[in-house]
Amino acid sequence: MLKFTYALLTLIFSLLTIYGRAQTLLTVSGEVTKPLTLQATDLKAMPHADVTAKDHDEKEHRYSGVPLSELLKQAGVTLGAQLRGKNLRKYVVVKAADDYEVVFALPELDPEFTTRTVLLIDSVDGQPLGQDVGPYRIAVPGEKKMARWVRQVKTLEVRVAN
Repeated sequence: MLKFTYALLTLIFSLLTIYGRAQTLLTVSGEVTKPLTLQATDLKAMPHADVTAKDHDEKEHRYSGVPLSELLKQAGVTLGAQLRGKNLRKYVVVKAADDYEVVFALPELDPEFTTRTVLLIDSVDGQPLGQDVGPYRIAVPGEKKMARWVRQVKTLEVRVAN
């Protein structure tokens, strides 16, 4: 009986660990004061914004999601009045599930430096993103090429340039 109980507890612990990992959808790490491990419910509770921009199909769509500046602020990244001097060397690497990576300098994401809002989107035209694109995607309105519109975003890592 003891072996069965031990095996059952091991199985339950393993399933909870796997379930917990499966539910973790986004991490914010690196040069932050508060690393974040966010699940879908965490992201849904954050302030959302909408932008209208053209997608690969050359049609305008309405994208909704969390501004990257908001995610960075919650992680304690130096933004706003603190973003000067050596802090201007900081940048964000956005990593996708397929290991695709792109870079944004912090001033590109900070509302005190730019009028463009870069979003971590979770819906397009009121619908959740498809499995091949989501659950999260970066939307960068106004860019001529969509190379930084990362699909299946998993990680935001803040680094410092040497």
